[in-house]
Amino acid sequence: MEFNTARLRLDGLRESDAGSLFQYRSDPAVARYQGWCPASTDEALDFIRTQQSISFDVPDSWLQLAIRLSDDDRLIGDLGLHLPADADGSYEFGVTLAPAFQGRGYAREAVGALLDFLFRTHGAHRVHASIDPRNLASAALLRSLGMRQEAHFRESLKMRGEWVDDVIFALLAREWPAPGALR
Repeated sequence: MEFNTARLRLDGLRESDAGSLFQYRSDPAVARYQGWCPASTDEALDFIRTQQSISFDVPDSWLQLAIRLSDDDRLIGDLGLHLPADADGSYEFGVTLAPAFQGRGYAREAVGALLDFLFRTHGAHRVHASIDPRNLASAALLRSLGMRQEAHFRESLKMRGEWVDDVIFALLAREWPAPGALR
């Protein structure tokens, strides 16, 4: 699976990405809001190797795509896509960007391409994302794409020894694209 946008290419993670993936995923500012934080470059490499055997549309699996700058092929983040085991046309996603590339619209561009693929090409009915409500940038990103907050679960997840809230944002196919979502 590969997507191209004006500035980005989303494709499979490569073994050569292990160092970059470890660097930004283990950054405390990034890891604070993530479920997975690699302990070493070797762990990131093992993750990439596992991802290479996962194909799109396998129920109850996460497929992680690389987010690369199209002009120099540099890994700047990753985009995870989950098809729940019991879902029929429902997907979950998550996005992570290296700090140096945040605030430039790259996450919006990558997620917009994913949503467009899921709704227009793949026939998805509903797409949702789960975030920590303290992650204000992620909440703003999801709202800018037309997603609405559907739920707020208080202290429902334990991450790194801390009970954290979980907020669910979602979008239905008939709501895509939201006005201004693809600008």
